[in-house]
This record gives sequence, C-alpha cells and structure tokens, in this order.
Amino acid sequence: MSEVFPRHVLCVLGSGLDLSEMERIAADFGFALDHENSSAEPDPRMTEAFEATMARASFDEADRAAVESHDTVGYLLGAPMMRELAASTSRRLLAATATLLRSGAAAVKNESSGIAHGRERWLALADRAADAKREDLADALASAWVTRPIYDGEVLTSCGMHLLGAPEVEIEVGAEPPAGDELLELVEHLDVLAIYLLTDPRGPEVEDGDGFRITEDAPRRLLRTGACEGYDEDDLFFNPYGYVRLTHPE
Repeated sequence: MSEVFPRHVLCVLGSGLDLSEMERIAADFGFALDHENSSAEPDPRMTEAFEATMARASFDEADRAAVESHDTVGYLLGAPMMRELAASTSRRLLAATATLLRSGAAAVKNESSGIAHGRERWLALADRAADAKREDLADALASAWVTRPIYDGEVLTSCGMHLLGAPEVEIEVGAEPPAGDELLELVEHLDVLAIYLLTDPRGPEVEDGDGFRITEDAPRRLLRTGACEGYDEDDLFFNPYGYVRLTHPE
C-alpha cells in the first residue's frame, strides 16, 4: 500500500465573497485557505469545470447563474489524512461547506474527487450527516464526496473513496457502456459495496478472491483487489488503498 495520505481541496465560488471571512470559517473547522491560488477575480474556466462534474445532476438555473457570475474563487485545503481520520475529517468539511454556502458562497466543487452539487443538495447532505450514525453517515458522506459512476471502457468505478479511508469500488460491465435500468442497478451494486467497505468490520480485511453477495439471495460474485491505476501518487485523485472490484456473477 502507498504511503501517500489523501487530502481534500475544495473550490469555492462567490460574488463579492470575502476571502478573509472564508479563511475564518475554514479555520473554525480545521481547514486552511490557499492564498496562492485564491483570488478576488473571476476565473473563466469555472463554468466548464463545474459542468464537467456531477453537478449537472443537482444544479438548477440559480446554481448555473451563480457559477457564471462569480467574481471570487477560494480554495480550501485539508491536511493529508490518515485512514482512521478520513471519515471524521470529511464530515467536518461537509459541515464547513454548508456554513460557507449559508455565509455567501454560491458554488462548491471538490478538486480531490471531481464532484460538485447544487447549493440545495450540499445543504441537504450536510444536514443529513450532522446527526447521522454508521450506515446513514457513510451513505451521506459517500453521496457528498464520491463521484460515480465513471466508465473506463470495461468497468464502472468511483473516485473519492480515498477521502473516506477506503478503496475505490468497481464493477465489471464489458465493452459497451450500460444505460437505463441496467446502469441504475449497477450503480446500486457499487453503492452497496461502498457502504460495506465503510461500515462493516470485515471491510478493511477484504482480500482478492473473496466472495460477495449484494443481498442474501443475489448471485455470488468474486471480489478483485488491486493498486490504484491511472493516477500518479501526487494526483489528488490517487487512492492509496487501491480498488475493490465486483466481477461478473458466478
């Protein structure tokens, strides 16, 4: 396993947003403002950058307008996280995100997993995570920080599980990208595996070749494990915990 520790980098947009206030809020939650890259000027790349994320799933016209009309860009930095601190750190950052949005920020994107949500979606996830326990908390954090599904030509995979201290989740699908009900079913499989890895005591002990069933009466699948592929260790997307892949049913 790599000795690299994941970290959150959050991009925050606003109009007339006070960077010193953003820095104060970030510090309250244990994060820092990146002074080198933050700027009280618009960044013309932001519309395309947000459009390329999962934001389209929860963005409304007000969210799109906020991105297009921003005049301030702030970047929040989290410290590199040891595995056992990842979930609690990610929970604090979600609370910080809600506070920023309620204090004048207009749009937020996580640079460490490539995900963004609309304002109301961020606030709903933060409220949900605030008092959640175990599986509900894991589901809220995964929904907030993990991008999925990503199709790479043979599997559907995730990006962002490293921010929760777990391997990425994958499922074999073949050469044709799935769609419709098939895609929804496969994403459900990814989500079940993700929650298992995040909450079950056996999750961190998964080994290559272990069997797994989505439900008690579902077909048995084998789990394949491996090192993170496609990202260098200095890439924010790099997952030092590798991946766990669901193979085709036996």
